[in-house]
Amino acid sequence: MRLNHVHASIIIFVSAAISLVFVLGVIYFYLLLGLPDISSLKNYRPPVVTEVLDRNGEPLAYWYLERRFFVPVSQMPSCLIKAFVSAEDARFFEHRGVDFWGILRAAIKDIQARAIVQGGSTITQQVVRALLLSREKTLTRKLKEAILAWEIDSALTKDEILNIYLNQIYLGAGAYGVEAAARTYFGKHVWDLTLPEAALIAGLTPAPSRYNPLKNPKLALKRRAYVLRRMAEEGYISLEEAQKAARSPLVLHPQNFSPNPHAGYFLDVLRSRLERRFGKRALLTQGYTIYTTLDLRWQEAAEEALKTRVKDIWKRHPRNRPHTLPQGAIVCIDNATGGVRVLVGGVNYEKSQFNRAVYARRQPGSAFKPIIWATALEKDIVNVATTMVDEPIVLPGAKADQFWQPRNFDGTYLGPISIRTALVHSRNTVAVKLARAVGLPDLLQMAKLMGIKSPLTWDYSVALGSAGISLFDLTRAYTVFPNGGRLLESAFVESIFDRDGKEIFHLKPVGRQILSPETAYLMTYLLQEVVRDGTGRCAQDLGVPVGAKTGTTDNYHDAWFIGFTREETCGVWVGYDNLVSLGNLETGARAACPVWKATMETFPSHFSGKGFEMPETIVLIKKQDYDPLRGRETLWMPFRENEVPEPKPTWPKVFGIIPLPRIFWW
Repeated sequence: MRLNHVHASIIIFVSAAISLVFVLGVIYFYLLLGLPDISSLKNYRPPVVTEVLDRNGEPLAYWYLERRFFVPVSQMPSCLIKAFVSAEDARFFEHRGVDFWGILRAAIKDIQARAIVQGGSTITQQVVRALLLSREKTLTRKLKEAILAWEIDSALTKDEILNIYLNQIYLGAGAYGVEAAARTYFGKHVWDLTLPEAALIAGLTPAPSRYNPLKNPKLALKRRAYVLRRMAEEGYISLEEAQKAARSPLVLHPQNFSPNPHAGYFLDVLRSRLERRFGKRALLTQGYTIYTTLDLRWQEAAEEALKTRVKDIWKRHPRNRPHTLPQGAIVCIDNATGGVRVLVGGVNYEKSQFNRAVYARRQPGSAFKPIIWATALEKDIVNVATTMVDEPIVLPGAKADQFWQPRNFDGTYLGPISIRTALVHSRNTVAVKLARAVGLPDLLQMAKLMGIKSPLTWDYSVALGSAGISLFDLTRAYTVFPNGGRLLESAFVESIFDRDGKEIFHLKPVGRQILSPETAYLMTYLLQEVVRDGTGRCAQDLGVPVGAKTGTTDNYHDAWFIGFTREETCGVWVGYDNLVSLGNLETGARAACPVWKATMETFPSHFSGKGFEMPETIVLIKKQDYDPLRGRETLWMPFRENEVPEPKPTWPKVFGIIPLPRIFWW
């Protein structure tokens, strides 16, 4: 009877065990059906920061969804790895992803403390929670977490798991991963961390906000002491080393990840361009390293020059002046590459993000005239010595019963003058006559070819700069002259590297021929004459060959100065946003040229001082030119070879006195 009872007990026990195994198997396979695939962890590529640098490697901005800088575990200091293992998972190198002894030990300590003082999750489980599962606190999620941790430990090496963990983990103050934390708190790379610094970062894991040393230094130091004690208990460091490190003062050097405000206008344009190329999300997650064309040192100097000079303008007019300072903009472009070196869109980016250099459309006044002269020279209508009459003219107005009478800025007329003199002294009537000789269709087409994107008015007032144009477009148009007639595509990026360090873009100047080299050189000559003898004289102080033109609009609303050397072309605009007058006599020469000169004087690479290259088809001829304001001058003037007049034949003479008839020539 007793034997039958034993047999029955065995049968019941075996049946229960089989049932339990079956139930557990069903649960296990049920859980397996909903588990995510861990194969992606083999090629762990988390979202990382895109770094934007100036052309010399100075940081301009960091663009990201999560501020993370990936660093392989092989480049991390051993003290950092030991600190994390000691604090988070002492048996990490021994268990198979789930530490059952650790769970039991944590449970006992929690019961003794009557609070959750120690967690049972391993580093591998934390990887699962961060990348594969939600953070919901349910038994099902915990079981899935354990299964996945076991699978990951079987599929990956311990170093691979640490590589994921130390780059993925959130460590407070917006820092994801240990490299971001090292920069955020100590302003250094992770491989440069000391033992106390490594211990502090490792201590952030349970509650990054609570232990944030920037906000709660006392709690952070207390947590650091705990991590150092655990490292000593695990035998990674001696007790003396732990005590010494715990006594070291907390010295923080937080890195600023905000965009550089001096580059704000440039970065806005750059970002919109790159988002169109890569997509917004890719730009924030793929970890590009972007070397821009901007020269930050020059940008800062130009911005300071603008602030100083607009204050001077404001101070010059104490009566009836606005309460706010004038605004301004500066654009500098490298002639050889089309790279934008300086882009200042206003006096203060933090107060106004509107980019006046790119998006404002202001009347350029006489700064538009070089486009007229270039069109006339290109069409071979005139040469640099062609005479035109500066005189009052009356033209049909916008309506049938109206008339338009353009006048010169000073209200005087100089009579017959060369087009050289007309540009040097910026004569409006000659500009209108020349525009009429060229024709509006050809003039507007030339403006478009030279990069003027704004719609221009279909009347001859456009010759006097009546149509709104952006400073960026007009400055870029002027680069055609020192570039031998070629217009290069504007560039904001010199090179781009992907997250693996492979170069995926390198700037190769792309352009098209707009003017013949001869016309371009003739224009550089004429604009140099403007600097030598005309409205651009203040640019002479730069001490190198410069071509330039001023622009001033009615009532002194706008002041322009656009000039170029062999290396760089820079444009300046000064004015009020609400079209208030800058003040009496605040012309392009007086208001804008000083900003241009101060900007160019801070050019970091120093100008070569070389002149502009003259095509072989250009001939210099010594010629007299009459300037009513300065008298008659003898100048070396450039002409195309086909413009040089043939010398008249001299008939042979008998005894040097009597001309010999042509029939007797031999």
